[in-house]
Amino acid sequence: MPKILMPFALAAVLGLMGGCSNLEFPGVYKLTIEQGNIVTQEMVDQLEPGMSREQVEFVMGTPLVKDPFNADRWDYLYSIEKGSGETEQYQLSVYFENDQLRSFSGDFVPASVRKQPESDVMELTPPDEVDAAG
Repeated sequence: MPKILMPFALAAVLGLMGGCSNLEFPGVYKLTIEQGNIVTQEMVDQLEPGMSREQVEFVMGTPLVKDPFNADRWDYLYSIEKGSGETEQYQLSVYFENDQLRSFSGDFVPASVRKQPESDVMELTPPDEVDAAG
């Protein structure tokens, strides 16, 4: 092959190979990929004010991120990429005060406050304080 045709042949081969990258084969199963801490509504509903760090870790699991600059905040992150390419992400931050659960914020709302107006941070009120105020 003449040297003058070599760049054109190389460009044609690369172009054809690049066109194959968008080709999807029918019937190919794509896996669902889950990453991070799986957090469910049932887990969030078990959180109560005044729980110790150990109790929260028992219910929620080990946090994905323990902030080294703020020891009173734990972050739980969860993402799921379905085989269709759709991605969902969930986040929950748990806050402690004096080593006891104070509040949390994120994509989950506990059953006890679902009927109340939405807020960025869910303040958990101990049951005895609710009874005294009501």
